[in-house]
Amino acid sequence: MKIVPDTSVVIDGRITSMIKSGEYSGATIIIPEAVVAELEAQANQGREIGFSGLTELQELCRMTAENTIELKFSGERPSLDQVKLSSGGEIDAMIRNVALEHGAQFITSDLVQAEVAKAKGLDVTYMRPQVGDFSPLSIDQFFDEETVAVYLKERVPPLAKKGKLRDLRLVTLRENPIAEHELKAMAQEILERAKRDPDGFIELERRGVTVVQIGSLRISITRRPFADGMEISAVRPLVDLSLEDYTMAPEIKKRILGSGRGLLIAGPPGSGKTTLAQSIATFLADHDFIVKTMEAPRDLQVPDHITQYTALDGSMANTAEALLLVRPDYVVFDELRKTEDFTVFADMRLAGMGMIGVVHAMGVHDALQRFCNRIDYGVLPQVISTVIFVSKGEITKVFDVDLTMKVPAGMSSEMHLRPVISVRNHSTQEVEIEIFRYDGETLVMPIQKPEPEEPAPAPAPEENVAWKLAEKEIQREIGRYTDGQVEVRIVSDNKAVVYIDDRDVPAAIGKGGKNVAAIVNKLGIGIDIRPRSELETKKPAEEEMLVGSGIRIRIDKKQLTILSQENRGKIVDVFAGKEYLFTATVNEDGEIHLAKNSTIAQEMIKRYNEGETIRLRPV
Repeated sequence: MKIVPDTSVVIDGRITSMIKSGEYSGATIIIPEAVVAELEAQANQGREIGFSGLTELQELCRMTAENTIELKFSGERPSLDQVKLSSGGEIDAMIRNVALEHGAQFITSDLVQAEVAKAKGLDVTYMRPQVGDFSPLSIDQFFDEETVAVYLKERVPPLAKKGKLRDLRLVTLRENPIAEHELKAMAQEILERAKRDPDGFIELERRGVTVVQIGSLRISITRRPFADGMEISAVRPLVDLSLEDYTMAPEIKKRILGSGRGLLIAGPPGSGKTTLAQSIATFLADHDFIVKTMEAPRDLQVPDHITQYTALDGSMANTAEALLLVRPDYVVFDELRKTEDFTVFADMRLAGMGMIGVVHAMGVHDALQRFCNRIDYGVLPQVISTVIFVSKGEITKVFDVDLTMKVPAGMSSEMHLRPVISVRNHSTQEVEIEIFRYDGETLVMPIQKPEPEEPAPAPAPEENVAWKLAEKEIQREIGRYTDGQVEVRIVSDNKAVVYIDDRDVPAAIGKGGKNVAAIVNKLGIGIDIRPRSELETKKPAEEEMLVGSGIRIRIDKKQLTILSQENRGKIVDVFAGKEYLFTATVNEDGEIHLAKNSTIAQEMIKRYNEGETIRLRPV
């Protein structure tokens, strides 16, 4: 009997299995050179299936040495032009020609190849994917009911992570290190199972790394040059929870069944985000919603009626286009990582689709920062209405996201009303994070409870090392704009008051607050710059002076007021000497109010101290 297997069957590994079972014992196995070339190319690219196929050929050679079979190689190696046309079936045609030339039985597990071979008149055996019970994998010996993950690397004893999410521990499974030949045998077995098992597939294959999903088990196989040695890592979900098992389930149900259909699940790696996402997906599917998932790799454990999609042609944007045509009620987007992922999530949500996203983050602040760096912060409340933070398998906090007009908390007093996104803790109803635009920058600022009007002195340096470091950073940054002393008083973890010489305040604040905004964005702490004169207790709380013909200014602790009774209700231009400063409206009391620390007020004081006359001219 003459047999010609194609590349898919050689990689599959079932030829040697059938020879061992006696079905093809004594047969002549003819391997086309095109098959060898394909396997060699795949191995050179670091693809695990190439190494698996070469291992199969080596096993056939060993059987030939034992006189179990006869092994021959036939045909020509494909040329460069034929390799370029491989996607069109050129190499497949070369493999079929070998079977035609030798009048051999042609064996393949590629359905298209089988149909073409039948059309050519070949004797074809199509090996369908295996369905039914499988023998345990070799890697299964390292798992027990408590094992979450197994790490096998050559020359290193096998390790396993065991326990519950709250109490995981790393355990050495045996003293003897794993040998490379053991890992190679396991890798080939895993790839063969992924090819045959209907619940198995290869998620990712690149030079030096292959990621396989078999049922609930996700297995990563790495080798040189990607890794410094061969390694197999296998991870499985330890628990399968329903939404009812979470303490804050009623609040989540209220949102996903109502209008709040933009959910973001955040938490550190291994905290249980994916488990929560799949429980929400299952709950929605059980309540008559059409639910799909977007995953790369696909590791959500969901019922069969929830279809799991991966990147189409390597792009989630292509997957999104297909899903918009399918029109599901909800899409679960597992593991947002790339900029494209965040953009696609936002586009689908703004298109009216219910979205549930999963993102790795050590805090809610970090998760929102990743979104703000990629989409316009003004649409964030329409994209994300609720943020759920997960830690150690439990929902620790739920946040509501909404947009308001206000002055951001913890910022300098010269700021005006602006759109501010408030991130509110649902349990306490306190705003914990504010997001706003300042001088072209999007700031994501954690805030605490409102501070008292008169800030208390900062704790002694020895009481809070972080505050002392922040004080030095602020002194260094503000010192770039002043030659005098910089006195910093830390009020809280996210606010500081800085006193500098009066003449240096405008330079430190900068035009439109540009300088102080850059410092705030760099250090992540709100800064209120104040003139040193406020520290002089003997100075009267309020003073008034004549600055021009019939024009007086009154300065108190927080405010500078221009008084001009003759211009009541008028719009006026304000000049210092001959130079225009600004335009303002005089109220019915004959007053113009300015924040004392604003750039304009400080400029007016500076010009008056230099002897220039302040005057008003009606527009």
